Amino acid sequence: MTAATVRLGDGLMVSPLGFGGMALTPVYGEVDPAEALRTLHHAVDAGVSFIDTADIYGGGSNEELIARLLKERRGEVQLATKFGLVGTPSAGYTDIRGDAAYVRQAVDRSLQRLGTDTIDLYYLHRLDLRVPIVETVEAMAELVQAGKVRHLGLSEVTAEELRDASRVHPIAAVQSEWSIWSRDVERNVVPAAAELGVGFVPYSPLGRGFLTGTVDASTLGSNDFRRNIPRFAADAASANQGVVAAVQAVAAELSVAGQAATPAQVALAWLLARGRQLGLPVVPIPGTRKADRIDENLGALALDFTSAQLRTLESAADAVVGSRAADPNWVSQGRE
Repeated sequence: MTAATVRLGDGLMVSPLGFGGMALTPVYGEVDPAEALRTLHHAVDAGVSFIDTADIYGGGSNEELIARLLKERRGEVQLATKFGLVGTPSAGYTDIRGDAAYVRQAVDRSLQRLGTDTIDLYYLHRLDLRVPIVETVEAMAELVQAGKVRHLGLSEVTAEELRDASRVHPIAAVQSEWSIWSRDVERNVVPAAAELGVGFVPYSPLGRGFLTGTVDASTLGSNDFRRNIPRFAADAASANQGVVAAVQAVAAELSVAGQAATPAQVALAWLLARGRQLGLPVVPIPGTRKADRIDENLGALALDFTSAQLRTLESAADAVVGSRAADPNWVSQGRE
């Protein structure tokens, strides 16, 4: 692990950056399983030991892939996975389940696919609106008592839902989309997490790749998940080039280890800076298929911004066009 570690809520210690495993499934295009495993090993070698997956990524195949890493390196990894969604990201979701029977069923299936006895951080992936969140968290808390899970997390919950859950059991982390161009969580969810001592794990911290300046929304493949997201539509994507330009401009002013900073490093460092400003631990989980991108992302830990650079990024963020989700109710923003 890197020299520094970060303490999320409930005493969970993780690497300063995590790795989002969804990128290693065919969500943004085809994946080579051998290359995917090499990327995972490189992540741990480089100090990125907080590995995030979910039972629905690749219909369970992502957990099975990570099991191959864990077989050799379980003691080096802080393992996070999720339950609650039924279906797959590429084919679509057919249901959300948060009932106690499903909680118990889902964890056993994940443990079997992962080839491990314990999950370090177990998230409710999305809230089942038919089941009060306290009932779902009560069932999750039983998994902690049984030794199957060490810490509990929630994904895309509102501030009120987080408070209700925290009354049942300590919550180690909230995982929601958060980046320079997705900032709705800063209104209510982030302040609630800071108040309750809950860490924040931003997914899609690079704007699903858009903030790197390497994504042309007009050329996305037919099976690319991003085609369903309003801000990737042609007009919105064109308008949102402004935020990319701002990130690129700031990157051009900075350096990492003697080389020019990259947009990805700036986007990640901005999130870390926001966490410090807002008073809570923030551990982004960028995903990638390529090992060299992991090294690039780690360079974000060395970046500091001037006040002028932060103002440049702030003003660009205010001009973002389009929703971050095809269905606003799918994320916390739609229920606030």
